[in-house]
Amino acid sequence: MPLLPDSRTEPDGSAVVRVLGYNIRSMRDDTDALARVISACAPDLVLVQEAPRFFRWRKKLARLARAADLVLLSGGGTAAGPALLCSLRATVERTEDVLLPLTPGLHRRGLATAVVRFAGARLGVVSCHLSLRQDERYAQGGMVLDRLAALGVEHAVVGGDINERPGGRTFRRLAAELQDCWATSPWGGEFTSTPAAPHQRIDAIFATKGVEVLGCGVPLGHPGVSEDDLRAATDHLPVLAALRIPAG
Repeated sequence: MPLLPDSRTEPDGSAVVRVLGYNIRSMRDDTDALARVISACAPDLVLVQEAPRFFRWRKKLARLARAADLVLLSGGGTAAGPALLCSLRATVERTEDVLLPLTPGLHRRGLATAVVRFAGARLGVVSCHLSLRQDERYAQGGMVLDRLAALGVEHAVVGGDINERPGGRTFRRLAAELQDCWATSPWGGEFTSTPAAPHQRIDAIFATKGVEVLGCGVPLGHPGVSEDDLRAATDHLPVLAALRIPAG
């Protein structure tokens, strides 16, 4: 398997950025394995789903970030689960945690959002975890697109646990407006669930049309990422993308 490009800034001011999407199941599994997987992927941004939300959640997320040589950017309990981690390469312009409307009897959902810069390249970022219920999930997909537009940036990336396969209505709604990075430039593995028997792609990274997707997929066989760690870390497989963000 060819390696994804390393993070770098190009002579024209554009930036190659590594983005990792990962449902970490509230860090209820092997957190050392989780940190090793994240660190081996060398991400500039980690779009987390199911971050710890309750007792000492900030400390748990900060400890994970530190173990992977990253920092906590936004989200967690204040976004009802989604969170953002970043490397020190990122310059943070602003962050906002957004709670989505609550449907009685269902889990509260939210979005972790930010605008960051990598040298001359500016990028909007959204981490999401959509509903298990079809109608609510479809509405939340529209809210993700609305929030993305409200960031007011030309280039952006969305990562999340969509809770739906690519043929589903909500997945197709997102892919109609954004690039489905795996479909655009497949690399590595396709299926994200479950680690023991991968059979479906329900986690994805999307990018706005002006972003160049250099490769995207589950980092199976990536240097430093072992199958034992992937199985032990959480109940989803991560999605890693290398993206070239234009300057501007």
